[in-house]
Amino acid sequence: MEQLKHECGVAMIRLLKPLEYYREKYGSRRYGIDKLYLMMEKQHNRGQEGAGMAFVCLDAPAGEEYMFRERAEGKDAITEVFGRVTQGTAAEEASLFMGHLRYSTTGRSGLQYVHPFLRRNNWRARNLALCGNFNMTNIDEVFRYLTAQGQSPRVYGDAYITLELMGHRLDREVERLYAMAWELGLEGADITRYIDEHVDMANVLKTTMPRFDGGYVMCGLTGSGEMFCVRDPWGIRPAFYYTDDEVVVVASERPVIQTTFDLEVNDIKELQPGQSIIVNKSGRIKQSQITESTACTACSFERIYFSRGSDSDIYRERKRLGEQLTPDIIKAIDGDTANTVFSYIPNTAETAFYGMTDGIRKIYPQVRTEKVVWKDIKLRTFISDSAERNDLAAHVYDITYGSLTPYKDNLVIIDDSIVRGTTLKESIFKILDRLHPKKIVMVSSSPQIRYPDYYGIDMSHLEELCAFRAAMALIRERGMEQLVTDVYNACKEQPQVNHVRKIYAPFSVEEINRKIVEMLRPENMHTPIELVFQSIEGLRQACPHHTGDWYFTGNYPTPGGIRMVNQAFIDYIEHSS
Repeated sequence: MEQLKHECGVAMIRLLKPLEYYREKYGSRRYGIDKLYLMMEKQHNRGQEGAGMAFVCLDAPAGEEYMFRERAEGKDAITEVFGRVTQGTAAEEASLFMGHLRYSTTGRSGLQYVHPFLRRNNWRARNLALCGNFNMTNIDEVFRYLTAQGQSPRVYGDAYITLELMGHRLDREVERLYAMAWELGLEGADITRYIDEHVDMANVLKTTMPRFDGGYVMCGLTGSGEMFCVRDPWGIRPAFYYTDDEVVVVASERPVIQTTFDLEVNDIKELQPGQSIIVNKSGRIKQSQITESTACTACSFERIYFSRGSDSDIYRERKRLGEQLTPDIIKAIDGDTANTVFSYIPNTAETAFYGMTDGIRKIYPQVRTEKVVWKDIKLRTFISDSAERNDLAAHVYDITYGSLTPYKDNLVIIDDSIVRGTTLKESIFKILDRLHPKKIVMVSSSPQIRYPDYYGIDMSHLEELCAFRAAMALIRERGMEQLVTDVYNACKEQPQVNHVRKIYAPFSVEEINRKIVEMLRPENMHTPIELVFQSIEGLRQACPHHTGDWYFTGNYPTPGGIRMVNQAFIDYIEHSS
């Protein structure tokens, strides 16, 4: 219901054969650009605020453009970008393609923040186009490093600063090769050709990426024909790739590659934590370990919500998340399945709904399911008055009247996650109350979200999280203010330890659930409400290979995440006092 903006989407293609090969085999001069378009459209879910692409023509003569970029904002950005590109013929002569879909996690908007970012130079090898799915937690530190080197970045943002740092290291790589070419007795254009043919992006990445703390998949193209993708050492952000003798392909999600190129699931590999895949100008493919990986903490929210459910593994995991909630749901309705209607909201929770009802049917074969809630209209953001906005928000969803028996049937609704609770309070609970159910059981296929994310999801403030607000309310009710003071002081004195976890320690999940219900229940609503959340153990059983659960447990995989959650608590206390 509360759509989380997060992460971005990336797509890359490198054609390994001469361009005439694709024209003869596939009957099109636009094989590469058409495939990139499909890959980006199939990842549209990952970014609807903007889109951009870059491509490189390897054989363009001096005096003609060889590195192109197009960007646009808005939900129709992909169509706009490709519409512009396909009006010309340059993309038909390109061998390297890179696309990006943007969701802002910083609140910054404008075309200047849409990827790819471009660094220009008259030397082909020094031209760099960069895009990524990332959020860095130590950008202040990297900025200080750059300025200490004498640089003066034009924009203070992780994407621009990453571009400048990597560009700086690319310059050093070019200078290294220039010196080698000179020692070999080469001169003029022969030196340039030597550089273009010997650039080693692994050198550039190994002197760039270890400086960053955060979750990232970084992708890039150089004007001389290098293509690369590198994943963070904790494996937080996802990346998949496929290679054969025709293409090298990279994307944020596996089914995107599988469908676009008509492949079997086992044909596609996952880029491992800290690893890069690099294709040089001649088409040689190389994998390098860029940063040392000690443990993989891949984002569990990718499995719960963000990635498309058409991935075979994700589909099974989401069903399992729903099924594992069966005992708690049966307890919440006192085993009365004969007088209970099961449903889901939003559409992304449909797979967990199938798992939930499968689990119920194993005990009670007769299960009643209905489409109870519908997404009706979009909120008109031009309305600024808060009262008007809240009234309109109550009508964003609609219900199926007559879908249950008033005052007799329970209603069980499953969602992917409950984050802020705003939509529940302002809309969902109000409209469900019109059906007059005996009881509403609101189910979350993920555990309580207790901590902000700093690796790419747009929840960076503690006070936005309904679980945190509930815990703070319980602390005040029980006269435990000294705990807040102690945590505040500890956050200042020991920023390398997550002290915010102590805020939740005195309370059970059920106590926090009851307080959340109390806080989110609309005025004049009389239907009883009960919350059922996934357990941490259930999450780990359903998604055993994606152990990144810091939003639920506070176990941040990087020092930057721990430092930032402590700072978030400090900011909360200082701004609320």
